[in-house]
Amino acid sequence: MVKQVTTLAKRTPERAFLCEVSNAALQQSLNDLRTARNNFFASLSGKRKGRRVGAPRFKSKHGRQSARFARNGFKLRRNGRLYLAKIGDLRVRWSLKDPAGRSIRLPAEPSSVTIIRKASGKFFVSFCYTTEDDDTLPPTPRDTGIDLGLKDFAVLRDGNAVPNPRFYGKGEVKLARLQRKFARAKKGSRRREAQRVKVARWHERIANQRDDFLEQLSTRVVRDNQAVVVEDLAVLGLSRGRAAKSVQDASWGSFLRLLESKCDRYGRDYVSIDRWFPSTQLCSSCGAVTGPKGQRGLRIRSWSCPCGVTHERDRNAEINIRREGRRILAERQETMSKKLAEGRSSADRGVKPESADKRSLRDGTGG
Repeated sequence: MVKQVTTLAKRTPERAFLCEVSNAALQQSLNDLRTARNNFFASLSGKRKGRRVGAPRFKSKHGRQSARFARNGFKLRRNGRLYLAKIGDLRVRWSLKDPAGRSIRLPAEPSSVTIIRKASGKFFVSFCYTTEDDDTLPPTPRDTGIDLGLKDFAVLRDGNAVPNPRFYGKGEVKLARLQRKFARAKKGSRRREAQRVKVARWHERIANQRDDFLEQLSTRVVRDNQAVVVEDLAVLGLSRGRAAKSVQDASWGSFLRLLESKCDRYGRDYVSIDRWFPSTQLCSSCGAVTGPKGQRGLRIRSWSCPCGVTHERDRNAEINIRREGRRILAERQETMSKKLAEGRSSADRGVKPESADKRSLRDGTGG
């Protein structure tokens, strides 16, 4: 396949432009295609966990572009420049800085490099390398539940509410004005291309503001809490509903992914409870499910339980989420303790512990 789509294709007039680029980038594109194809068929057969993966698609020539080079396709010069095969030396403005603000080199030898060209015309270089992570956080007895929403982006422990920044909503007026000017420009003109870049840069500015907000908030939550409990929200379904624009602007999915990865990196406990858990409807005082329900209940910000306690909606939900997370963590610790006890008793007897499948087949309880 490699020979057919690269070596032989270069000899045809339609694919002669492939000679202008390095084989390293072409081979990496084929590797990506192979991975996407394997993921697609594994998803169809049920071997791949998670959401269904679509079939591979041709890469668009517009918008964000990228090319990846393996070890034999790039080299870091001593003067700080980056050499790419069939491109030459590139001047790089390094983002890694020391406390004095001076640029520093990579902490390890990179295995690959990706050149990214955004729709705004800016170029970025991303290095992939492996290093030992020595970042440690001191343990803390504090834990928190997180109730995500649109009025407040998140409500943390003790009722600490993080306002929803609504970056897209605040920049939507200017974005609409830029897009109208772009639509009126003549197609193919330089003025239209210049206006397209302005629209792309405004989109990029909004995305950068959102990413910076999510990074800082997730870091603060992980640093201050030993356990983080969240709800397993159906973000994909919510982003297609009535409040789709607001949900996508909040970017709950990205925030949850950042939380999970940082908890795993710094040794914190990350707990995701069932999305059907009635955190909003459950009274945190008596345990009765008497809170607001359905779409109409979303407008109710506070409610009173028959037990006589008045709840603020989001704060009550955070308390219930945190309690459910503690219960799940206790079950995890109990299960781990049982496994350790079984392993020690088996080691004392000199018997190798059996798996659950082998025990069920031996006892005749297997399916």
